[in-house]
Amino acid sequence: MLARLPGWEYQDGAIGKTFTFGSYADTIAFVNGVAGIAQREDHHPEMLVGYDKCRVAYCTHSVGGISENDFICAAKIEALCRI
Repeated sequence: MLARLPGWEYQDGAIGKTFTFGSYADTIAFVNGVAGIAQREDHHPEMLVGYDKCRVAYCTHSVGGISENDFICAAKIEALCRI
């Protein structure tokens, strides 16, 4: 499933990707979009936010690793980036 998510990688027990933006405002708009997805899916990623980038990582603590829901949420974030 990871092969279907361009730029996503498996690292330290999670799948993640760093997204890069042209401005702080663009970065925060993305973060807010991810937050909306997380609330709707009731599945919340770890995010590391900087001025022009955001690292998003998913793992499912209750299963002790990666779940199908991690990949579903990652795909929804990819779709967010195409809007």
